[in-house]
Amino acid sequence: MKYWIYIITLVFGLSNLNAQEFECQVKVDAVQTGKLQLTIFDNLEQSLTEFVNQNSWTNNRNLKDHQKIKCSMFVNITSYEDNFFEASIQFQSSRPVFGSDISTPILNINDRSFNFNYTEFQPLNFNPNTFETNLISVVSFYLLTSLGMDADSFEKFGGTEYYQQAQQVASAGQSANASGWSSSGGSGDFNRFNLIRDLISQNFSQFREALYVYHREGLDQMHEDVELGKENIIQALDLLKENNKVRPNSLLVRSFFDAKANEVQLILNGGPEADVAAIKESLYKMAPGQNRVWKEIK
Repeated sequence: MKYWIYIITLVFGLSNLNAQEFECQVKVDAVQTGKLQLTIFDNLEQSLTEFVNQNSWTNNRNLKDHQKIKCSMFVNITSYEDNFFEASIQFQSSRPVFGSDISTPILNINDRSFNFNYTEFQPLNFNPNTFETNLISVVSFYLLTSLGMDADSFEKFGGTEYYQQAQQVASAGQSANASGWSSSGGSGDFNRFNLIRDLISQNFSQFREALYVYHREGLDQMHEDVELGKENIIQALDLLKENNKVRPNSLLVRSFFDAKANEVQLILNGGPEADVAAIKESLYKMAPGQNRVWKEIK
């Protein structure tokens, strides 16, 4: 298996390790429902926490705690009636930076089309080949997508198998006519089905290559050579610029900067000097929604 975790596991030796891949904090907020006295919200939070952290989402991955993917899910319930929930989900994941004690964000998504049915104490079981519930499908989709992006950040195109599994989940949700899975649906211009379609598409191969260059050849190198690491991060931004020329205003590029804007600003302002004028011009074009952050680059 090519994925980096396998190599790390061999280096450190095998022992009786947990097979779970995520260390995820889950929060369910039901303030807007006005029904905080109901226990179903606490039960949902506990069930989701166990579903994410106690399941094994990949094959042959025995991880120590420091190797697990850190993530958080904030589920905001806006309406609840007869076991039907209207909600949004904020999903964030990160991975460690080599040679440091910091983490870098990988995925930051705010999905406002998260409607589902759930009954108290209902077991949550994931089957990649069938649609069970929208609750299970949406959460599983983001876990698999974050696994893919994490893998891409350690090995060029290392996340393909996870993206393919996430696409299976999306296709099953679309076939079931479940909320938020239509290729033309979603809230605003965000769409789950299109997100995973683009991650698998050859049209976005430069985006995926940029994930590797930015993280493995950029951030992970900075503990040894700050100048080289910064140069490679600028190279990754150039790859994103080229991808943006072919597919302007894409969801993927915007999602990247939703997670990375503040980090990019700090990197460009710190360390060895760089010609930031041209870089800023590209950033303004790629992610105009982050213009407030780009103005801080000097």
